[in-house]
Order: sequence, then structure tokens, then C-alpha cells
Amino acid sequence: MTESQQTSTTGEATQLGKGLQVRHLTMMGLGSAIGAGLFLGTGVGIKAAGPGVLISYVIAGIIVVLVMQMLGEMSAARPASGSFSTYAEMAFGSSAGFVLGWLYWFMLIMVLGAEITGAGAIMGAWFGVPGWIPGLICVVFFAVVNLANVRGFGEFEFWFAFIKVAVIIAFLVIGLLIFLGLIPGTTFVGSTHIAQSGFLPNGTSGIAAGLLAVAFAFGGIEIVTIAAAEADDPRRSIAAAVRSVIFRISVFYLGCVMVIILLLPYSQIDGADSAAQSPFTLVLQQANIPGVVGFMEAIIVLALLSAFNAQIYASSRLVYSMSTRGEAPRFFALTNSSAVPNRAVIMSMVFAFISVGLQVIFDGSSVLIFLLNAVGGCLLVIWLVIALSEIKLRPQMEANGELSVRMWGYPVLSWVAVVLILGLGVVMLTDESARQQVIAVLCVTAFLAIVAALTKKGRAAARESVSTTDGEV
Repeated sequence: MTESQQTSTTGEATQLGKGLQVRHLTMMGLGSAIGAGLFLGTGVGIKAAGPGVLISYVIAGIIVVLVMQMLGEMSAARPASGSFSTYAEMAFGSSAGFVLGWLYWFMLIMVLGAEITGAGAIMGAWFGVPGWIPGLICVVFFAVVNLANVRGFGEFEFWFAFIKVAVIIAFLVIGLLIFLGLIPGTTFVGSTHIAQSGFLPNGTSGIAAGLLAVAFAFGGIEIVTIAAAEADDPRRSIAAAVRSVIFRISVFYLGCVMVIILLLPYSQIDGADSAAQSPFTLVLQQANIPGVVGFMEAIIVLALLSAFNAQIYASSRLVYSMSTRGEAPRFFALTNSSAVPNRAVIMSMVFAFISVGLQVIFDGSSVLIFLLNAVGGCLLVIWLVIALSEIKLRPQMEANGELSVRMWGYPVLSWVAVVLILGLGVVMLTDESARQQVIAVLCVTAFLAIVAALTKKGRAAARESVSTTDGEV
């Protein structure tokens, strides 16, 4: 069965709906990429590298821009809800698609659990109840949102993510006014704080340490290409959305980091465990904004829930796509009357609950630490396979006249991306904590490769059955 097939052998619908526009795709990408990490974790990279963390962000940004341009090229040519999993299968066979698809699904599920746990804890403190209660309410609510038709989901996520974007824009404007001394009680700052600490207070090695802290900050924007299959005009929409997301994410991240570096002393910047410690809060307090801590708590919860919503969507579409290709049980290929893969959505919700349970029950245990470490390195493997898939598929797509988006400087820049990704892996291996991420994700990837080998015959039979069904419909 292909992803465009309309009925199963039982006559039940299996086709995804349409209705997503460029603005929906763009905000979905932003909603997933702008999580609590921006508001709470930005200080970690700055502490490691000082103002030189801007170089770290630029390096990470170059990697992501190249990867997204390659992914955008393939997605515009061959829109598929399986995105990079589908392209890996096209390039290197079904086992590659199986491994990459389930690796990304695993990453999303673990992240989902962490996000809803974090949001629940903050909301629980607001109302004086255990965190699992507001967490459960939110999960049920987002289940309803994700089971609605895709246009309704896209509209909801657009406005949900828009609030975060509006807050970031307001932060940049307020930061500029504080920098210029235009807000009462402030004076022109200039480069005072940078001069005090120096651009590289920890030397050039700080750039590498900063890179490890910010390398995956842009992770999440690949969801844009997963949603491409449900866009009204996939070829045009994906090209516009990829360009828009890359530009906006770069401006938002670099702009926020620049404001923090200019307005806060280096000694005052570090990782944050709460909204009160966030560099964003410390900057806004300079503008004498009342209730800023509570406001930032609300924004952090919003960031967590918006990312949770977008990632439920992505994980469900990925499972749906794999089921239509014989890489997951056929059970998940069916859709409801709104053309939503409801079974795949429910599966993602169930495993999100399981992930929450693991993080509550095994908090701090070696098993949980291993799983969360694997999440940190998953994007490294995914980016690498995306690049290699594009290098392999580009000649085919060009020969077929499929290209509406083109990777710049092919094949040179494509191979540059591969080298940069491998270089990032080497840098991670030199750092003890980051090394655990590489080892953990290699173990998870190896496990999935073994599962792929053991299930190869069964998956081949499933694909043959699907192909036969295609001929009958």
C-alpha cells in the first residue's frame, strides 16, 4: 500500500487528509524546535563558551541549514509522511528505513515523556496538586486535538506556537530597548559585559564545549517535512516552509543569545532549573516588568506543551507511514472519518504515558539515564542518514525531472555536511558526558538493526501483501 492509497482490503479509509498551509507547516516547525531548552538551557552553552558561543551556534546552524535543505529537496520532490525514513528506504533499502523511522520515534517518545512531566510539575505547583494530574488533563486534551482533522490541528498549533514566537519577538525588542538605555532605570550597556569576560573566556576549547551544549538546539524543525504529505500543495509548501523555518529559528536563537550576552554579566549566566533562574527572566527583570517569574513559568509550560503537541503529530504520522510500507503493523495504517491515523495517534499517547511512568518510577536510575542519553545522539544519526540519502537519490530525482528545490553546490556541500556531522560526532567522543550519548545511541541503533534483520522476511511478506492490495484497489 502506498501512502496515497484510499482504502484497505476491508474498505476502511487509509488516506491522510489535506489542509495544511505554509503558515501551518512553519509554525509546526517552530513549535517543535522552540521548547523549554531555549528558555532554560541557553545559559549552559554561554557558560561553556562565553560570548564565543555565537560561533558554536553558527557552526550548529550551518549543519542544520545544510541538512534541512537536503531534506527539503527530497520532500518537495517526493512528499511523504515518513520523510527521512522513507528516503532512507528509497536510498538504502527497507532495513535503513525501518531503523531510522523507529529511532526517530523512540527519540520523540522519550522527549514527549520529559516534556509532559516538566509541564505537569510546574502546573501542579501552581494548583497545589501532584504533577501527574494536570499532565493527564493536558494529554487527554491534546489527544482530542490530534484526533481532529488535520486542518483543525494545524490551525490550533499555529496559534499555540504563535504565542511563543510573539514572546521571543517581544523579548528581542525589550532587550534592544534595555541595551540602548531607553527604558526608565536603564543606561546604555554597549559591550561592557563582553569586555569584562572577553569573547572567549575559556579559550578556543570553549567553542567546542559550547557546540556540544547547543548542537541539537535546532532539532525539531524536521517535523515540517513529515507534515508535507498533508499540505494542500506539498511541492510549493515544503519549499517555502523550510526556508521560513530555517531563517526564523536562526534569527530567534542567535538574537536571544546576543541579547543575553550583552545584558548579563558572564558570571551571572548558567543553566537554569527554574523560571526564576532563566537568563530570559534575569533580562526582563532589568525592565522592571512585574510578575516576570510567573510569566516565564507560563511561557515555559506553553513551550513544553506546544512541542508536545507537534511531536505527537510527528510520531503518529511516522508510525502511520511505516505501517503503509510494511515496517510497522498494518493495524496502524487505518484512518478515521477525519482522515487522521487515529490508531497511530493513540499509540503515541499510550507510549507517552509509559515514558512518563519510566521517568517518574526510575528517576535517576541508570536505565533511564541510558535512554535519555540515547535521545541526545539520535539526531546525529538521523542527520547523517539524511545527507547520505540525498547524495544517493539526487541523480535519480534530477533524471526524472522531480526537483523543485535544489541542494546548493551539490555534491560538494552535501559531502561537507557529512564531514561536519561526523566531526561533531568526534567532538562528542572527546567529552565524557557527550561520549555517553554517542555510545547510547549506537547501542539503540544496533538493537534496531538486529530487529530489522530478524524481521526482514516478515516485513518483505507484508510489503508484498501491500503491493498486491495496491493492484486490487
